[in-house]
Amino acid sequence: CDYSKGKWLNDSNRPLYSGEMCSQFLSSMWACKVQGRKDFDYEKYRWQPQGCDLPPFDGRVFLSRWKNKTIAFVGDSLGRQQFQSLLCMITRGKDDMVATDAGQEYGFDKRPTWSLRPNGWAYRFTETNTTILFYWSASLCKIKLYNATDPSSAAAMHLDRPVDFLKRNVARMDLVILNTGHHWNSGKINGNKWEMYVGGKKVALKGSRFASVSYSHQFAVKKVVRWLDRQIGARPELRGVLTALSPRHFMNGDWNSGGRCDNIKAFGVDVSNRPSRDVLSEEAVANTRVELLNITHLSQFRGEAHLSRFTANARPGIQDCLHWCLPGVPDVWNEILNAQLLARKERKEEDEVL
Repeated sequence: CDYSKGKWLNDSNRPLYSGEMCSQFLSSMWACKVQGRKDFDYEKYRWQPQGCDLPPFDGRVFLSRWKNKTIAFVGDSLGRQQFQSLLCMITRGKDDMVATDAGQEYGFDKRPTWSLRPNGWAYRFTETNTTILFYWSASLCKIKLYNATDPSSAAAMHLDRPVDFLKRNVARMDLVILNTGHHWNSGKINGNKWEMYVGGKKVALKGSRFASVSYSHQFAVKKVVRWLDRQIGARPELRGVLTALSPRHFMNGDWNSGGRCDNIKAFGVDVSNRPSRDVLSEEAVANTRVELLNITHLSQFRGEAHLSRFTANARPGIQDCLHWCLPGVPDVWNEILNAQLLARKERKEEDEVL
């Protein structure tokens, strides 16, 4: 089944959890009800794939399938949204499942010296010994400050090397879900003072293909996917997933020039024949054992489900049309992830029987 094709349908059984009640895992800045949003129709849609159905998501069943295992999200803030969504889906926003903080085991500092947020979060569900974590890596590349004691220092951005956290911890992981994309632009790269390196040497950008941010992005994602593919080859029980690009919906401007999405209506119609693809991610996973979580197309039609003006630090003329309200669209990403994981497991079991 191609879960990326289908249509959005209104469903009175949605949402899958309460954003207000899932405060242990869900950042209040993404719980739009907490931020004062009054229209909740965006919570009421489910995705209906074309020609098949998504299996129902049951948190306890999911945890039992991942007993004594570790699920790792590594990526940017959209990956963090998917991580928090999964935790809320598992618990349904209730507190009847015990989950302990396992962040210290992975070196996650609750009060980092430089950053406004920790570099990661990890929770362990004690009933099944299932660990689910998120590590912040906007580019998925190894980033090394020239001056480790100065957070404003420029940094070497090694396009051909995965972020150190992955290399150190992949042996402890059973499912790795990667994402990147929205930090791959000149503004972010220059603002972060990232200087590109390949093969341990600084890239001379003038006249080079790496002068193109889109080429560098493509190169880096292919490298980290190929690296993960090799890890799967060495340890076949490891699963790898690349989440495709989550679309932005700024209308009549960008985030800093009056762009808005609070006036967009939902597309509760068949979108199966409307083109919307993340070709870069499709090409990155081609001929590898890393799977694509193809969420670009289906998310494209939910522009009304972004934070828009309902943000924690709301300012006139500034809207967030990149991140999603939770509960919301990322819940569907996880339903599809669950379906793909189940389908792969069933195919493997059939092959073993044969």
